[in-house]
Amino acid sequence: MDSTWMNHLIGNIRGMGLNDYLDILVVAFLVYYMAKLIKETRAMQLLKGMAALALIYFVAAVAELETLQFIMNTVISTGVLALVILFQPELRRVLERVAQTRLGTLKTFFGGGDSDEANLAATSECIDIVCEACKSLSKTRTGALMVFERETKLGEIIKTGTVVDAAPSTELIGNLFYVNTPLHDGAMVIRDGRLYASGCFLPLSQNYTISKEMGTRHRAALGMSENSDALVVVVSEETGVISVAENGKIDRNYNTDGLKKRLRKGLLKKQDEAEKQTKEEESAVKALLKKVKR
Repeated sequence: MDSTWMNHLIGNIRGMGLNDYLDILVVAFLVYYMAKLIKETRAMQLLKGMAALALIYFVAAVAELETLQFIMNTVISTGVLALVILFQPELRRVLERVAQTRLGTLKTFFGGGDSDEANLAATSECIDIVCEACKSLSKTRTGALMVFERETKLGEIIKTGTVVDAAPSTELIGNLFYVNTPLHDGAMVIRDGRLYASGCFLPLSQNYTISKEMGTRHRAALGMSENSDALVVVVSEETGVISVAENGKIDRNYNTDGLKKRLRKGLLKKQDEAEKQTKEEESAVKALLKKVKR
C-alpha cells in the first residue's frame, strides 16, 4: 500500500506543469500572509487547531481508519460555521487589514500624496495638542476618552454622538470633557487631525479577563480597539492615569513624552510601514515568479 501510494505521488509530481507550480506558490504565499496577519491574536489558536485537525484527518485517511475519518468529517463539516461565529471579531479584523493594505497600494498608485501629506501634518499638530490636553486632564483627574480614526472608518460610532468638526485646541478638549457639559460622558472621535465628533458611544470589550480595576471608559477603549484599527487614549477619572488601547490591548501609566511617542508611532509611522510592507510583498511575489520561470 505504501509503495503504491508513493508511486502515485511521484507520478503526480512528475506530471505537474508550470501552472501547477504557480498554483502551489500562490497558495503558500496566501497561507503565509494570513498567518502573519493573525499572529498574536486569538485566531492564531484557531490556525493551530485547524492544522492539528488536518494532520489527524491525513493520518486517518492514510491508515484507513474509517471510524476516525467519519468523526473528523462530521467535526469539519459542522465546525467551520461555529468557528466563523466564535472568531468573528478576529476574522473581521483580518479582512479589514487586508483591505487596508490593498487600498493603501491603490492610493499610492493613483496618487493622492498631497492630501495624505496634509492629513499627516494636521495629525502631527493634533497629537501635540492632545498630549498637552491629557496632561491637564490628568492633573485635574478629569475623565476623557479620545479615539483616533485610522483606516477603518467610524461612521457608525460618529452617528451616536454630536459632530463638532473643529480644529483641535487644549481649551476645546478640556471644555468637551468638563464634568458639567452634555458631551463629557461619551468619546471624542478625531479624524484627519480634527476633533470630528464628541459624546459618542463605544462598544464595550467582551474580554472578561481584563483587570477589574478598569472602569467603563477603559472597557470601552478596549472594545473600540477590538472592533477597529483605531488608537484610543483614556484618562482615568479616579486616578488621572493615561492609557492607550490598540488591537485589543491596553497600556497604562503614560506621561506626556511617552504618550506623544506612542501616538506618533501609531498614527504617523503606520502609513510608512504599510507602504514598506506592500513593497516587501510585491518583491516576494516577483521573486517567486522568477523561480517558477527558471
